[in-house]
Amino acid sequence: MIRVLLTVEYDGTAYAGWQRQLNGLAVQQVLEEALASACAHPVTVTGSSRTDAGVHARMQMVHFDTSCTIPPEKFPFVLNNLLPPDIRVQAAREVPADFHARFLTSGKTYTYRILNTRHGSALRRNTWWHVPVPLDVSRMREALSFLPGTHDFAAFQAAGGSAKTTVRTVHAADLAAAGPELVLTVSGNAFLYNMVRIIAGTLVEVGLCKREPDAFPRAFFSLNRLDLGMTAPPCGLELTEVRYPDRAFTDPAAIRWAE
Repeated sequence: MIRVLLTVEYDGTAYAGWQRQLNGLAVQQVLEEALASACAHPVTVTGSSRTDAGVHARMQMVHFDTSCTIPPEKFPFVLNNLLPPDIRVQAAREVPADFHARFLTSGKTYTYRILNTRHGSALRRNTWWHVPVPLDVSRMREALSFLPGTHDFAAFQAAGGSAKTTVRTVHAADLAAAGPELVLTVSGNAFLYNMVRIIAGTLVEVGLCKREPDAFPRAFFSLNRLDLGMTAPPCGLELTEVRYPDRAFTDPAAIRWAE
């Protein structure tokens, strides 16, 4: 048996999220079925992030174990002939037997896209959140400036989250604007359930002057979800990058496993 790490990209529009579901088709299920066909034995995969229904990924990292003879670097060619066009394997490599795609991550970057036009876009309806009312970008950037740092993000978690601790570190947060296109990028060591969507929804309410730019520090103090804005729709969210320390690929056992 060897352990293989895949870099997987997908458009999540048609799926009930990453994780296998009883009541809907998930990306994990489709990938496992393709791997079982390619490897000629059942395969269970583990992903770095459990993206929700409708959320996209440019860099979902996935590990699995196999005894088949396909060279690891050939898996993208084999799997992309078996997968639907909205799921693509971009890279593959062999990793140590105790490598773990989820527990060894050192950081992630998410991107959230907002289209601030009077009328929506037919071509971008599945990958951008359409906000038809003008937004005050300067207010949004002022609010975002409070986000980086280590804080208790308890107020930034939707119901159903299972994290053992709500303390997280946001390394960088940026809002780029090109005409009506607003692109939010948030990088951190880890994220809570719906955390980036709550950040995006709060920023839009700040941009609409429904909340003050100090909404984030208020929520750090109160730890109250009601002090933040709506949970933005899933279509605008993308898992953009997953990072690992170098030792994850050489000596995973030396790294402390923590969710």
